[in-house]
Amino acid sequence: MRGQILGLLLSVFLAGGVLAQARDIEATIDRQLQAFSVDDFETAFTFASPNLQRLFQTPSNFQRMVVQGYPMVWRFREVDFLELTERSGALWQRVRIVDAQGMTHILDYRMLETPAGWRINGVQILDAADFSA
Repeated sequence: MRGQILGLLLSVFLAGGVLAQARDIEATIDRQLQAFSVDDFETAFTFASPNLQRLFQTPSNFQRMVVQGYPMVWRFREVDFLELTERSGALWQRVRIVDAQGMTHILDYRMLETPAGWRINGVQILDAADFSA
């Protein structure tokens, strides 16, 4: 009986940690999206991982990449956070984005926990047709 109670408490504690982690990850992505929506690429750049910041070097290089390669995150109409999964030791947050033209996009955000909090370490655009009902 004591072991079952301890197991239940441990499960509740771990689930609470995962929920807090998911909220923090969603908040990071949401803050970057909000920065994009007002063309604040300097702030949006701060949510990129140190690796991505080194790769792009400046907020204007980052802006060019986002506007040309990920217009749906720059000009979106609607955002829904889907599942958070672990793959090969990395956390991936799936996000459904409806762009300004009404098209649906599914993206996987690879997240990295840093001393400064969660940062975005890459984004994959998935085929939205694979997720339609």
